[in-house]
This record gives sequence, C-alpha cells and structure tokens, in this order.
Amino acid sequence: MQHIYEAGQSQTTFLLLHGTGGNEQSLLQLAQLIDPTANVLSVRGNVLEQGMPRFFRRLAEGVFDFEDLALRTKELHEFIGEASERYHFDREHVVALGYSNGANIAANLLFTYENSVKGAILHHPMVPRRDATIPNLEGTAVFIAAGVNDPMCTKAESEELTELLTAAGATVETAWYQYGHQLTMDEVNDAKAWFVRTFL
Repeated sequence: MQHIYEAGQSQTTFLLLHGTGGNEQSLLQLAQLIDPTANVLSVRGNVLEQGMPRFFRRLAEGVFDFEDLALRTKELHEFIGEASERYHFDREHVVALGYSNGANIAANLLFTYENSVKGAILHHPMVPRRDATIPNLEGTAVFIAAGVNDPMCTKAESEELTELLTAAGATVETAWYQYGHQLTMDEVNDAKAWFVRTFL
C-alpha cells in the first residue's frame, strides 16, 4: 500500500487513514497536533472513486460494498504487520486515527480482528457492518467524534457504534459537536486531550 512512515520517539504508532479524496499527506498535521512524539504510518486507500482515493468501495453514499470492505480490511490488517517488521515499530501499540471513510475502515478493523489496534480515534465514523461477531475488545480504547447535524453519519448511527464497541469490551468516549461531517479543531483538541489521558 502506498504510504509514508515517519519515526518518532514514543512507542505509539499512529495509523493515519484519510477520508474520501484524501491521501497519505492529509492527516499528518493532525497526528503532529495530537502527539508529536509518535511514529506515523500514513496509508493511501487502494480504491478510486471518480479519481478520489478511498479505502473500500461503496455502492452509493452510505451504502458499503461489504465484500470489498472485508477484502480491504484484511489487506490493511496484514499491511500493518508487514510495516511493523519493516520499520521496527511495536505492533502492540498502534492507534488508528481516521476520518470519514478512513474511520470506517478503522472501525471495521476493530469489528474484525482482535488486537489489530490498541486504540482508535474515529472522526465521523459509521457502523461498518451490522452482522459482525465483534472480537473481544477489552483493553481497547476508542474516541469517537460525532456531529449532531452530520448528514452522512446520523446521531443514531454514532450511538449504535458506541453501543456495539462498548458491548464488545472497548472503553469508548463519544464527543458530540454542533457541526456536520467536517473535521473541526474542536474535535481535534478533544481527541488530543483524550489521547493524553488514555495513553500518556
């Protein structure tokens, strides 16, 4: 997978997963704001939709191609392992940091693989699959940033994702914002505060 790796000074490695139309450069500043000492593995999605990179296909807005989602999630999970060997970072201390489409595939990592990531910061995620048998997520910390007026990811959707992750044993903090689907500095600052409380 096309990516950027930047070595830091801490044991944490941020797995950066951009939104539709983004790339491996899109969230670098975000990672720097949340923890400038962390390693960074920033990945570009392998799917193109009208020329815009994504992490998996969709059939329409908000309608996922579940077969492709499963394939791409497996591909990403395996890539994290390969990258940890190549760049010598601790596979046990990966924290996913995703926005929109990137947050959705990060959520599906949690739904699919036990211990794929130690934690996740999910900006405006959806429930990736409703038929999933979610693995044991005890010891996994998740921060969800959700917009009360988000037209793509409704309040009920965010609440359902929180409930599903919590029921699987994850420690979930969901923060609400009076915005739509955009990524705002308010939620970035709150994600940083959560990260410091949880991991530092």
